Amino acid sequence: MKLEPFQIRVPTAVLDDLHHRLRHTRFTSGLRDSGWDFGTSPLYLRELVTYWLESYDWRAREAVLNQLPQFTADIGGRIHFVHQHGEQSKGRALLLLHGWPDSFFRYHKVIPLLAAPGHHDADPGDAFDIVVPSLPGFGFTDQVPPAPHQPTRQSAERLWRLMTEGLGYKRFAVAGGDGGSPLAQIMAIDHPESVVGIHLTDLGWHVGNVDPSTLSKAEQQYLAAGKKNFMTDMGYAAVQSTKPQSLAPGLNDSPAGLAAWIIDRFHSWCDGEGDVERSFTKDELLTNIMIYWVTQTIGSSIATYRGETVSPSLTTADHVKLPVGLALFPKDAGGVPPRSFAERTLNVQRWTEMPRGSHFAALEEPVLFANDVRAFFSGLVAEARWEGGNDGKSAV
Repeated sequence: MKLEPFQIRVPTAVLDDLHHRLRHTRFTSGLRDSGWDFGTSPLYLRELVTYWLESYDWRAREAVLNQLPQFTADIGGRIHFVHQHGEQSKGRALLLLHGWPDSFFRYHKVIPLLAAPGHHDADPGDAFDIVVPSLPGFGFTDQVPPAPHQPTRQSAERLWRLMTEGLGYKRFAVAGGDGGSPLAQIMAIDHPESVVGIHLTDLGWHVGNVDPSTLSKAEQQYLAAGKKNFMTDMGYAAVQSTKPQSLAPGLNDSPAGLAAWIIDRFHSWCDGEGDVERSFTKDELLTNIMIYWVTQTIGSSIATYRGETVSPSLTTADHVKLPVGLALFPKDAGGVPPRSFAERTLNVQRWTEMPRGSHFAALEEPVLFANDVRAFFSGLVAEARWEGGNDGKSAV
């Protein structure tokens, strides 16, 4: 399997078209300022669009992203990924998996912390080779139509092939959040011979589908809080799980519409006490949005929601037997679950309740995230047989 070096090069015509659309944004009228209570604040959206048009510099951000060593591989369609070699990794590899509505950009702050810990006040011997793919249907990975049966499991299989066939890692670690959590769990279940262990920042969407009568009082309260949160803050999931093709054309055609849809999630899922820019800068928010815009992958990225509703890849009957580390951030959607609830589907070996942070942990609290990942997997190094990859060199 041949790997090809990759650099992000967005055509100038795409940027010119974006600026034209931003200049001619038709903002909604007749809405009183209700803050964020009804979704993205109209005032903040105007502010963000103005900044996007007048101050945001994609070429500068593109240049920063291109400092990361990026490649593509053809595995049932082109997969884009970052492959950063660790300074003293000894072939130990870590696959980092994002979800929606973020991108491989979620992990750009933690890549140096995990690949070169000796430069960041940590043990140099805890270094990893870092692999960060754009998930199938996201960003610079090809928009292969979602599989009709268990689409997340099909994506997990493609990513496993990337690690084993493409990069030559016989054994590797996996960490994920949001959609990356079920992907990591599926890889651990389907390929325990390859996966050393998994590190998660949430339990995955499937755990709520459980008979409440089998739960303890604390577990019932956690599940009830999650369902209440779904009714008040998860309308996006209801739409994407039922009618994604009705939503996607508007988001793909309007940069302001795309920004409103995505920023609503970043605002709701951050630890900013109502101010999204306490957690993320405008440049960070817009860079993530730009990855969706320039690749036109908003439609393919949300299609999996419908696919998983029709044909789930995971159920509460599935159990991860490999070691699992959980780093739980207090302001994440639904809050911190009881450990007993997590242990219904996971072999929890490390449990960390973080002092701050929320859903996009690696982007919002990179040091806390990286420290916990290193601590969990360093405990597995002595007992697990790690076999190195080909360093991505012979295949390029």
